[in-house]
Amino acid sequence: MTATFHLVRHAAHDRVGTILCGRMPGVHLGDVGKAQAERLAERFANETIAGIHTSPLERAVETAEPIAARLEQPLEICEDIAEIDFGAWSGTSFEALAQDPRWSAWNKARSNSRPPYGETMLEAQARIVGAIERLHQRYADRSIILVSHSDVIKAALLYHLGLPIDAYARFDIEPASISTLVVGDWGSKVLRLNEVVAA
Repeated sequence: MTATFHLVRHAAHDRVGTILCGRMPGVHLGDVGKAQAERLAERFANETIAGIHTSPLERAVETAEPIAARLEQPLEICEDIAEIDFGAWSGTSFEALAQDPRWSAWNKARSNSRPPYGETMLEAQARIVGAIERLHQRYADRSIILVSHSDVIKAALLYHLGLPIDAYARFDIEPASISTLVVGDWGSKVLRLNEVVAA
């Protein structure tokens, strides 16, 4: 019994690379991101997809909506694949974070550091891995789409690759990318990593 998971990072918003948005509200896709979301919908148009689950954050929902519309399927909100809770860092510019020694510690050793008033990457990993395990049972022998966030997708992939959480910087998860994971009773394997649909 296997299930195939297409782990989709939300498309680009106008603050990508400048602000650590975290779970702050009101972060919507920009024009580039809207175009990326439409390309994702085209990419999945000929796939047989049994379910579409998305993080509750606006940028994820706005990425998932064109896919759901194209496939004529409902969206399901899944809190367990939401962005990491960055606590007090949410909404802070990366320029300001670079001056914070706690930010440096977080990026050097995510296995044993925590954002102020936030959650660890290991806690985020437990959330998404738990969701994948539950959905694996629900969608046996079918494929589903999970629209989530870069570090959360990385956490899931690191778990299934048998790598430590501190290996998070060894690969990229681009906006609007697809990483495909197959999970079975026998274990799991990554079929594709960071597939970006060309314009």
